[in-house]
Amino acid sequence: MKKLVSLAVLTALMTGCADLSQTNGNGDYGSDGIGEETLVAETKPATPAPEADDSYLLAAAPRYYIGNAYKVEDTQYIPAEDWTYNQVGMAGIIPTELNGTKTSNGETYNMNQMLATSKTLPLPTIAKVTNLENGESVVVRINNRGPFVNTRIMDLSASAAEKIGITNQSKVQVQVMPEPSMLVKNATVGKNAAATTEVEPAAKPQVVAEPAPTPAPAPAPVATGDYSVQVAAFYAEDSANTLLQKMRNYGDAIVVKEGDMYKVRIVNLDAAGARRVIDALRNGEGMAPGLLKNGRWVNADSI
Repeated sequence: MKKLVSLAVLTALMTGCADLSQTNGNGDYGSDGIGEETLVAETKPATPAPEADDSYLLAAAPRYYIGNAYKVEDTQYIPAEDWTYNQVGMAGIIPTELNGTKTSNGETYNMNQMLATSKTLPLPTIAKVTNLENGESVVVRINNRGPFVNTRIMDLSASAAEKIGITNQSKVQVQVMPEPSMLVKNATVGKNAAATTEVEPAAKPQVVAEPAPTPAPAPAPVATGDYSVQVAAFYAEDSANTLLQKMRNYGDAIVVKEGDMYKVRIVNLDAAGARRVIDALRNGEGMAPGLLKNGRWVNADSI
């Protein structure tokens, strides 16, 4: 089984990510907002040293946000999941006055973290950004919409921009990292699902007549298949075990520990079974499950 990118590996790659506000008075950022920015050249922003704790990159977000299609002036943008996203364009710097404001997916923007914005990618998404003018790269967490100008495809937090030598704007390559992006997606969806799961009160003890013993039922045949559906991933084992109990209604549910993450999966599925589980989780639970075949990530809609 191909091992998913762990937080430790991601830490070795990373260099930055930035949030932008949903309601911040700045028309260039927010939840599918509309606006036009006059870019003002400025000197390299003075920023504090980056935080040593980079666990925020894979942490669950308040919500997993894609949003509907929207138009800025004459350009229409259609937000969507795209694990193959690989684009080249100009990138700028998120204004420092947005520090502490809310992003489109409910996070709080911290200019000292490695963060970025996108007009179409899901929030949050993990991506590698390379400054094509000097070859320097940084791993960022995309967690806000913007910039709503057609001259740039992304803006970076002050710390992320500094990490790769951007002082105003530069030509960059933006590549989505599918495995860590799936991890943070599942962590977010799983956290929200677990938070809304009702816990039934313990039943009161009752005195009943002991029934006559009955023969034990024959064990059900063990399902075998190449597919596994990943429901969610957590840092807390207790959260994974809580969701595990509910997922046993859908099949052979287990918790797999990989690196720092506890992953809830429904395993031993054939293609038809995996399709049924994915549809049931989407329609009945409002989840966004991932799909593996023989331990390798595949498109959940490929079967």
